Amino acid sequence: MSPDRLAAVVAKPRAQAAIDAFREEGVYDPDRSVRAWDADSVAVPVTDPPSSGDVREVVRQVGEPRLRGIEDHLREMGWDDRELAAAPASWAVVGSVVLVDVGDAPRPGEVGQALLAIHGEADTVLARGGIDGPHREPDVEVIAGEGDTETVHTEHGTEYALDLAEVMFSPGNKAERARMGEVVRGSEGERSEPSESASGGAASSEGERVLDMFAGVGYFTLPMARAGAQVTAVERNPTAFRYLVENAMRNGVDERVQPYRADCREVVPGFAEEAPADRVVMGYYEAHEYLDAALDAVAAGGVVHLHEATPEALVFDRPIERLESAAADADRAVEVLDTRRVKGYSEGVAHVVVDARVE
Repeated sequence: MSPDRLAAVVAKPRAQAAIDAFREEGVYDPDRSVRAWDADSVAVPVTDPPSSGDVREVVRQVGEPRLRGIEDHLREMGWDDRELAAAPASWAVVGSVVLVDVGDAPRPGEVGQALLAIHGEADTVLARGGIDGPHREPDVEVIAGEGDTETVHTEHGTEYALDLAEVMFSPGNKAERARMGEVVRGSEGERSEPSESASGGAASSEGERVLDMFAGVGYFTLPMARAGAQVTAVERNPTAFRYLVENAMRNGVDERVQPYRADCREVVPGFAEEAPADRVVMGYYEAHEYLDAALDAVAAGGVVHLHEATPEALVFDRPIERLESAAADADRAVEVLDTRRVKGYSEGVAHVVVDARVE
């Protein structure tokens, strides 16, 4: 008989947030799967009783660990070695939804079933395609589970409500989202650390003035606002804008976020006239087309964060050249502060960011 193993019972909608909290605390047990506990809760495997994560109770589970890998589950479904070679090697859990690129894998429905078996906190699996159109809408298909694509995803204490069938969300940008909160907090640190409100947002001390030109559901807006910034957030997709407003309220930062449903070019003239930005975030792969507007909006000494999908042969040269050229056209100068690879965008193309101070 194998030894007893501990599990923390948490509400199913809070499962991912609890897993993140347990992982940070060092008590999450990745060798076992999350299991359903009752109608509205799951049992998350832990090595010791956790002190965080809204735990209802800690229980003992007896028996061998469940199958862990997708290959184990698919083999039980009868997949042979050739089929397994085409199975997805990575995926992401966003709230209660698993996002996966099934590629050339046969029987996508069985892939979805295997992922639900691995991730007990999830209830829907989406096969994802590309992002299309001026509103950056995702191409997804439900391949397993309940088919509920609306969820709440938690990262580093920030909650994102969204519908993954209607608005984009890139799990690979997680570190960059957290980093934007850190750079804002770092710039505030010499003055004072913003205190947390009862609802989880930052208290209302004066902070950086930030323009988020492509805000989406609040990807970068929310971490920056929680860190103390006053953010003008611009988004033209009506569904994403609705979630942007909801998420500002959900995170207790609605007094720090001024949302506009518009094209960012329409907002910049009035914004710049009122007061230029200390920081401009351009979190869109074709953002270089809007560099003239960003440079109009940023104050002398302010920082621009330019995102781009760049062919490997041109990483970081192309975005830097575009930034320097646009600055020269505006009779301004830029100083590159940092460059980062965020993730792979597609084969031979990288998602990169250039941070630059504008003089």
